[in-house]
Amino acid sequence: MSETRHNWTKEEILEIYNKPMMDLLYEAATVHRKYHDPNTVQVSTLLSIKTGGCPEDCGYCPQAARYHTNVDGNDLMTVHQVKAQALRAKASGSSRVCMGAAWRNVKDGPEFDQVLEMVRTINKLDMEVCCTLGMLTENQAHRLAEAGLYAYNHNLDSSEEYYKEVISTRGFEDRLETIDNVRKTNVTVCSGGIIGMGEAIEDRAGMLVALSTLNPQPESVPINSLVAVEGTPLEDQKPVSMWDMVRMVATTRIVMPETQVRLSAGRTEMSQEGQAMCFFAGANSIFAGDKLLTTPNPDVNEDMKLFELLGLNPQKPFIKKMQPKTVEAEDSQYENLGEKPKWTRPEHKIERNEQKKQEAKEIKKRELQVKTWLKEESEPAKAK
Repeated sequence: MSETRHNWTKEEILEIYNKPMMDLLYEAATVHRKYHDPNTVQVSTLLSIKTGGCPEDCGYCPQAARYHTNVDGNDLMTVHQVKAQALRAKASGSSRVCMGAAWRNVKDGPEFDQVLEMVRTINKLDMEVCCTLGMLTENQAHRLAEAGLYAYNHNLDSSEEYYKEVISTRGFEDRLETIDNVRKTNVTVCSGGIIGMGEAIEDRAGMLVALSTLNPQPESVPINSLVAVEGTPLEDQKPVSMWDMVRMVATTRIVMPETQVRLSAGRTEMSQEGQAMCFFAGANSIFAGDKLLTTPNPDVNEDMKLFELLGLNPQKPFIKKMQPKTVEAEDSQYENLGEKPKWTRPEHKIERNEQKKQEAKEIKKRELQVKTWLKEESEPAKAK
């Protein structure tokens, strides 16, 4: 069996993906057992520390401000709130907290300083800390590393070709540049994507080419099944089959043998048997908790029952990499530079995204008219 490669081609990956299922499962499980404990699964808790109002146009995302999805936006959580949630996650068996903020990119200032303090606080709880905050500069990556960040998530989402059919407000190269900035620190990389957005199998292979040819490969690769949310451009997409998920997990395991492959969004639609097959095929990480940012997720107690049924154990923190040291803000070598990087804004338009944007404007216009009418109706009554 070959060692980790960084020169996979799309044709080679497609050949693996399309193997007879029994052969694919056998090969993936064999690779998995060579590099990992097959009975250990890393458990992460995903926490939305700032929800909604994102300026991006990602076709799958209910947090995009331009769509009407009934997501309640929230300002940045306090450090105290985040600590309480982290303690709850730790008590339920999670070894990692991943904090997500609906930002296009990190901006130097009080809010980023607050996130850095959240990172310091959770690392001191002896938990792995991950953040997904959008694009970030090299200096910002170093500041997160000093605070004690263990991992940074920045998904590629799909192949470079299909990416342009889903997102128009940033370029694929921005994702790669951010990952490169993270690699200039001691922070590990978490990067994966979503299947079920209407992409071809060739696009799934293309995404795995982009991830597997990174050197080093990401330490964690989330495989998400699209959760189609009403009001988003992808609301009418049908869920991918369980077999597609198993093939994607198995193929990812074979081409990235040392990576932790995470079953992420879409697990509420998966049977216990389907999830068990994914674990056999090489998945060894999950998100726990009743919500993934804004979409449903299995209850943590149900996950622990499944673990017990399958004889799986939650992975302890800092098994793959030593716990980072926390540098306090006053001792930091990296300062707030007030950076204002010009991240890519492609010129192309995505028809379905524009259509949903216009529909949202019409809905908001009608809602405003109703509010105005109700206010006018109530004013004469108050006058009496």
